[in-house]
Amino acid sequence: MLIFADRKTPGEAKAALSAVGKVVEFSTKGITYEAISGHPDIFFCPTPDGLVVAPNLPEEYLELIIQRGISFKKGVLPVGNRYPETSRYNALTTGNMLIHNINFTDTSIVSACPDFEIIHIKQGYTRCNLIALPNGTFITSDHGIEMKLMKLGKNHLFVDPSKVLLEGTEHGFFGGTCGLFRQTLFVCGSLNYLEENEAIGKFVADAGLRIVELYDGPPVDIGTIVFLSLENSR
Repeated sequence: MLIFADRKTPGEAKAALSAVGKVVEFSTKGITYEAISGHPDIFFCPTPDGLVVAPNLPEEYLELIIQRGISFKKGVLPVGNRYPETSRYNALTTGNMLIHNINFTDTSIVSACPDFEIIHIKQGYTRCNLIALPNGTFITSDHGIEMKLMKLGKNHLFVDPSKVLLEGTEHGFFGGTCGLFRQTLFVCGSLNYLEENEAIGKFVADAGLRIVELYDGPPVDIGTIVFLSLENSR
């Protein structure tokens, strides 16, 4: 099991994750802007056809994936320095839906989901702002995504992102604090800092999941915790 997490992830959270698998401290230089340069969800997009990785993913991480035998393919366009070129791989695939600003989505992701319903939204940083739970419900920290979910009749919970930390920005996004593996939602921080604490607990429990808070400080947007193993590489 490889667990990709931003190099800036608090040490206590890294230690907690190391009990689950091998923690890979992710960082890049000279590819994109500093606040998101270590965010795995900027460079990786899980799809039903395997993992899609940005073509300018640093070689050291590509070698790790190859060594573990994880199925992947390279995308067409590189991650860029500015939005929306930074959002090409930040799409979300769930069930039979591909959710993203389709104007920005790398074509390799679209081709990996040939029979999926494409849900177009304005927000390019979709996966940073949206968590798909296994019972078909969603947690989002973006009002535009919330409106789209309402139109689709999807059960959802909105979480105010203003208390989520992201160095170099006004705030981060709730989805970027989380990682979903098997029946557990891992959160980089304590939900006690959020007004929706109790609502999140109930919503996640209703989806049949448990929550693991990785450390006792404010939630930190670390660009989604990406769990990669043979069982979820396809």
